[in-house]
Amino acid sequence: LIRTYFAFLAAGQRLYEKYGEHADPWMSLVGYFGSIRELAGMRRACEDDIRNRLRRADDHGLARRILGPQSIEELTSRLSSGDIPRLLDQMERRFPNPPPPGAAGPKPPSPLDVLLATNMISVGVDIKRLGLMVAAGQPKTTAEYIQATSRVGRSTPGVVCTVYNWARPRDLSHYTRFENYHDSFYRHVEPLSVTPFAKRSLDRGLSALLTSLVRLSDTSTSDNGAAHDVDPDGELLRRVKASIVARADGVDGSGAIGHEVLAMLEARIDAWRSRADYYEGKGTHLGYRTAKDSTTLGLLENPGTGPWTLFTTLNSLRDVEPSASLILRDGAFWLGDGPEGVDA
Repeated sequence: LIRTYFAFLAAGQRLYEKYGEHADPWMSLVGYFGSIRELAGMRRACEDDIRNRLRRADDHGLARRILGPQSIEELTSRLSSGDIPRLLDQMERRFPNPPPPGAAGPKPPSPLDVLLATNMISVGVDIKRLGLMVAAGQPKTTAEYIQATSRVGRSTPGVVCTVYNWARPRDLSHYTRFENYHDSFYRHVEPLSVTPFAKRSLDRGLSALLTSLVRLSDTSTSDNGAAHDVDPDGELLRRVKASIVARADGVDGSGAIGHEVLAMLEARIDAWRSRADYYEGKGTHLGYRTAKDSTTLGLLENPGTGPWTLFTTLNSLRDVEPSASLILRDGAFWLGDGPEGVDA
């Protein structure tokens, strides 16, 4: 993997010296990894071994290249949300034509030489100038492989190199049937299980669906404070309930899920009305979201470490569960049924 990075970075520099800014798509190397552990090891190699090799590349007839201090970055879950826009801006920077020897003047902002990424790059990263990727091993699924490698070559021809590990049976299997797999890999995309009315899906998503339909179906219920005056027995709620139940029946076909969804909707509407009545006459009223005026209290609650309520709603489809901290203790531990102090 180190030799591959070195070869591609040196080759990109040679093209850059010969063709200038036209070689920009192949100057920034994107490294894809299936785990942060492997990525972290490669980052150390880029900052030490590969950087030193590139400084002496002309000794081997290759193009000498200097990797700047801020030109190696990673796109992983270790990156804070505030740093992601800065990184995306740096990824957009192009390599201009090389300045003539001895040219004076301020240097332009440093473009990105190496971006090391996990599957965070697979969705939502649309940097058209990228044209070079090295994947460390075969990604776990074909869908992930297609999504990740399609981040390069979006506006110009792209080069994707997959480096297999001979000690991994899965990598070895893909290596032996490489051409056939790539000729038809869309055939191998894994099917997704679709269970929109599973119990956990209903727990997590039904309140958001109910509130959205109520708020967006009529202009009289669209304002934030209109949540207080929604009539639980009105025509709007009847239409919303009927629409959701009909959809559930259409997916299931037996009618059993439709009855369950209707009961869950009724429970949420009763809780909605009870909360509005509770605020009545107390100088406050119910809104969809808590407002800054401190008199409008929100029906919907953000997910967090607290208990999940009827109206806790996800901020994103990527939200699943809050993080849980684990404490690992060496020595004896208590399993709860059996002799205390079982040896760990």
